[in-house]
Amino acid sequence: MKSVASRRVLYITETAVMTALLIVLQSVTKPAGQYVTGTCVNAVLAVSVLAVGLWSGITVALLSPFFAFLLGIGPQLFPITPSIAVGNLVFVFLLWLLAGGKDLPLWRQGAAWITAALAKFAVLYLLVVKILCVVLSLKEAQIATFTVMFSYPQLITALAGGGIALLLMPLLRRALKR
Repeated sequence: MKSVASRRVLYITETAVMTALLIVLQSVTKPAGQYVTGTCVNAVLAVSVLAVGLWSGITVALLSPFFAFLLGIGPQLFPITPSIAVGNLVFVFLLWLLAGGKDLPLWRQGAAWITAALAKFAVLYLLVVKILCVVLSLKEAQIATFTVMFSYPQLITALAGGGIALLLMPLLRRALKR
């Protein structure tokens, strides 16, 4: 039986590894565009929460958009960054709530994944397109760009990343003996 201290160290280490993986994937996939980078980010978010736990998922979800901003990935308009963090939080929280740490039938895992992806898409569209673009008084060209960036591509990348994570989870659980 592992001590509380050793479980905490393992949890912190796994969260740090997921954060490092996220940063590397963001950097390496940046030239490939939003669909590839977004899919990788969403896969790491999903694996963080499903393999490590809720607080790991929350940590990675919050750090992801700020590292992306610092790396020059995605919109370089800082007020959008916290909105992306909120979308990520919704994604990981719903995944954890509906499927985290549970040995569920495939259909329930799929329902959790689709629900989390739809919710992330809706939150980002609402926060960025419907609220921030208006509040920040952006130019028409910027509004058009953000409308495209924060609409269907968010749904596609959340679905793809979540799907990849669900495929990886049985292998990871066996490898991690969980």
